[in-house]
Amino acid sequence: MPPRKKKESKPKPMKAILWESADQLRGTLDAAEYKHFVLGLVFLKYVSVAMAEKRAQLEEGLRNGSMLSSLGLAGTASESLIAQTVEDRKQYTGAGLFYVPPTARWEVVMERAKGTLEGQSLGEVINDAMGTIEKYNPALRSTLPQEYNSPRINEATLAGLVKLLDRLEFQAQVSKDGKRTGARDLMGEVYEYFLAQFALAEGRKGGEFFTPECIVQLLVEMLEPQEGERVLDPACGSGGMFVQTEKFIELHEGNRFNISVYGQERNLTTWRLAKMNLAIHGIDANLGEEPADSFHDDQHPELKADVVLANPPFNISNWGGERLGMDPRWKYGVPPVGNANFAWVQLMVNKLRPGGRAGIVLANGSMSGKSGGEADIRRRMVEDDLVACMVALPGQLFRSTQIPACLWFLAEGKGKRHAKWVKGRAGEVLFIDASGLGSMEERTLRELKEEDIERIASTFRSWRGVEGSNSYTDTPGFCRSVTLEEVQHNSFTLTPGRYVGVAEAEQDPDSESAEAKVERLTKELFMHFEEAARLEAEVREQVGRL
Repeated sequence: MPPRKKKESKPKPMKAILWESADQLRGTLDAAEYKHFVLGLVFLKYVSVAMAEKRAQLEEGLRNGSMLSSLGLAGTASESLIAQTVEDRKQYTGAGLFYVPPTARWEVVMERAKGTLEGQSLGEVINDAMGTIEKYNPALRSTLPQEYNSPRINEATLAGLVKLLDRLEFQAQVSKDGKRTGARDLMGEVYEYFLAQFALAEGRKGGEFFTPECIVQLLVEMLEPQEGERVLDPACGSGGMFVQTEKFIELHEGNRFNISVYGQERNLTTWRLAKMNLAIHGIDANLGEEPADSFHDDQHPELKADVVLANPPFNISNWGGERLGMDPRWKYGVPPVGNANFAWVQLMVNKLRPGGRAGIVLANGSMSGKSGGEADIRRRMVEDDLVACMVALPGQLFRSTQIPACLWFLAEGKGKRHAKWVKGRAGEVLFIDASGLGSMEERTLRELKEEDIERIASTFRSWRGVEGSNSYTDTPGFCRSVTLEEVQHNSFTLTPGRYVGVAEAEQDPDSESAEAKVERLTKELFMHFEEAARLEAEVREQVGRL
């Protein structure tokens, strides 16, 4: 009897492996700390795999001679030349990759986890690897976690975690020309997963929610960042806004390197995560000297940006507003101490250069709330003709909160007619009700599809008068351009549903007119009367015979 063929097991998806990694750490670390521990290891494997790809490509090119001319050589590459070239740091950094020294590679960590490497403990090996990578890659200085030799986690547990994460598989990171390909937002994905799974342990308490990619994409599609511009996110989280900005510029055949990126994040772990994430994507970002609060320790005090975009924490009350008082940033009024929404809006406006533009994700209450002076701030912003567009989003877009959200788009100078981004729309606001768009991906999670994002963004482009776009027309139930006078008449409420009306019911081409329907039903009614009279006469006749 022939031996059975061994069944090939399919690789587990990333989320399943991350869930198992949480199982490994339960009882050892708090749930809120899981992602801190796992992210560094995922990063280490990710950059090691990328380098291994490039290393194999270099070696093959040297052995078959295809790379010799680029090195100014001819003939056959010697083994010493191959060994020297594949360890040349410039071969990797020049391709947009990280150089990982031999002692810091994932393979070394795996050997120690399997017990085939003696000497240091596994935690010490990992810490040294992180420190070595930082030393050889200045963009990662003070970024990578080095807390793996903690007495709180034993060697066996850490080894099991490393072996588990070894099963993670990544797509190709090096293209045929030897350069870095467009990396996925891997750090953001891992971060989102842990934040979603353990939101009660951390994020939800602080009002901090990972921004779904579809919302980030919509913000960027609406704001259209261009080459040579300065982009700021004052609550940058894991850096997803910048990743999408890079993709947008590349998609529109621009040079993603010709853009200045500035960010700020107050949480140390998230700040480090953003630096890791942006470094993976080759984005040279200025995230400040240290993690800091944008309200109380501005890391970019002199900056005036072309584009400002953010998804700040929703409705936070502990933002220290009582310590700011009559801050010069509060152009439209002092925000309520108990809610930072309008503090964020005004901070972003303050960071705009003349003619700049901003997009911000806020809770729906910001469109109509009246507590703590919010109504007066909103009124002054509308009267200054700062608001360009309001978008009501569908519910259930965020994994870790059911708070409904909206998008504010602001154009500095729209009323003064020097906002090039919005042409000829002084004294008007575009309202878009997208609350009915999207589709359910999971039982409690909705997602905006590409066609939904394009419908919203193209409507805004048409309203702005972008060259090549269709002419704008109001669509009942979806969008409407409204004058400031009408907004004033509605007490400066900015909820799109107040203005766009109800969608027109689709007409059945075979349906009859109202007049014809009345005439037909009248005839039918009289026919029923006649039939009833006939039946009554027949019944009377039959009864009379009894």
